Parts: sequence; C-alpha cells; structure tokens
Amino acid sequence: MQRNFWDEIKFQWNHGGALIRLIGLNLIVFLVIGVISVIGRLYMVNGINPVSHLIQDIFTLYGKWEGFIYRPWGLFTSIFAHFDIWHFLFNMIFLYFVGQLFLRYFSQRRMVVTYLVGGVMGGLVQMLAYSFFPALQDYPNFVVGASGSIMAIFMAVAFHRPQETVFLFGLLRLRIIYLALFFLLIDFMRLGEHDQVAHFAHLGGAGFGIWSIQNLHSKNNVVTWFERLWDGLNKKFQRQPRLKVKKGGKTDPRRMSDHEFNEKKKREQEIVDRILDKISKSGYDSLTKEEKAILFDQSKNG
Repeated sequence: MQRNFWDEIKFQWNHGGALIRLIGLNLIVFLVIGVISVIGRLYMVNGINPVSHLIQDIFTLYGKWEGFIYRPWGLFTSIFAHFDIWHFLFNMIFLYFVGQLFLRYFSQRRMVVTYLVGGVMGGLVQMLAYSFFPALQDYPNFVVGASGSIMAIFMAVAFHRPQETVFLFGLLRLRIIYLALFFLLIDFMRLGEHDQVAHFAHLGGAGFGIWSIQNLHSKNNVVTWFERLWDGLNKKFQRQPRLKVKKGGKTDPRRMSDHEFNEKKKREQEIVDRILDKISKSGYDSLTKEEKAILFDQSKNG
C-alpha cells in the first residue's frame, strides 16, 4: 500500500532519524518566515513592512552585545533560520551529504549536539569579531543561517576520517580533508569583505567541529561533556519512567551512550582493518566464513 504525501512526511519525520529532523526543522522555520513575510508585504503602507522587525527580532542573532542582551534566543533560533531560498537550499543539500558521512562514524545524538553547539559557538565567535574588529562595525549586525552548524559537522567528520573520499559534483574524486581545508581557506581569505556572509561564524563552527573529535573516546571529550550535561538536566526535570525488563534480544543502538557507541564502532573498525590487511597479504580466498560475513555486513552498513 502506497503512502500519500502527508503519510510520507510523517513517516520520514518519525523514522528518518536526526538528520531528517534537523532538515525538517530548518524547512519549518523557513516556511514560517516566508508566510510572515508575505503577510507583511500585503499589509505594507507607504513602503513600511509592519512585521520586518518581528522576523528579525525572533529569528536572527544580533551581533552587537546590547542587541543580544535583549534577544538572547537568537543564538539558537538563528541556526535554523534562512531568509533566502538559495541560501536555504544550499545549506540543506550540504547538511544532508555531510550528515550522511557523519553518521557512518558517530551517533545521531552526537550529530545533534555538534549541530547545536557548533552553531552557538559560531554565533559567539561572530559577535566577538564585531566587537574587536573596527572594519566590521558597518556590517549588518545580525547573523542568520545554519552554516556554522553544518561546518561543525563537516569538520568533525573530515578531521576524524581525513582519508575518506567524496565525489565532487559526482565526477571528481577527492579526499574530504582537502575539501575541508579549501572551505576553511576560502572563509579565512574573505574575512573583512562586505559580502553579507558571516565568515567568522563559519570558522567558529568549524573550530568547534575540529575540537569535538579531540580525546574522542574520553569522558572529557567536549561533545561527551555536553551529552552528560543534557542527560543530567533530563534526569533532574523529567519524571523517571518505570524500568521494564525484556528477556533476550539485542541492545538498541539508539539507547547507547555516545561513549559506548564510539567504543563499539572502534572495535568494529579494528576487526575490519585486520580483515582487509589479511586480504592484502593472502587474498580474499584466505578469509574464513566468519570473516567474509563480517566484511559483508560492514559493506551493507557503510
């Protein structure tokens, strides 16, 4: 039985995972901004849009500290907001592809934390830049867009697996680390240009992404710390459910802690590396039936 359009939307939201939900939230905010903008244009009098300040106050991060003090929520709302269709489409396409790469090595919860904290970090870096550099004082003093969050996810996977290859435009095979370095160089070289792009926010998000993979398997890892903080707040403010015991079955990977997930992925990768090393030395036929099964399972999951 085929699902209709709305059933498909609900199915993807419920079963598509964290990546689909992040893209979905960006889409919802984009549509809300669009609807408010249309209403504002229809009620314009003497060229004055009555809701333009409302959109800016809710969905943008004010770069100057005095604006931020009165609208602190912009630090979070801005990382889901886009005012331009091309800005939105480019960011969502980029998020989809780098998110797929990220999920090969990390958990969905880690991706959400990296997105949120990376975006916030990017916004804070942009605000600091507005304060310290005189050349930025005449810039539009607000920040909007998911680019800092996406850069955090991109840099985390690029610096974690620099040998990973991607196909640029579907044609050019390139190591992901070279693409990441190219993005960093472009943002750095364009600092101070009046191009309406928050390059400091991009670099701030990228910096958090690189930081997020340091001491990856340690409890002192920055993302792991934020996950523990989130779990602690949940335990404090949410009512604890009654424990249910289920006989047999495997542990649901979605219920693993991020540290447990990373340890599991690390062990699996070590086994695969040993199998590949054996193939390079003795050929595929030298593998046992169990080793071939492991390699087959990993190829499906990858």
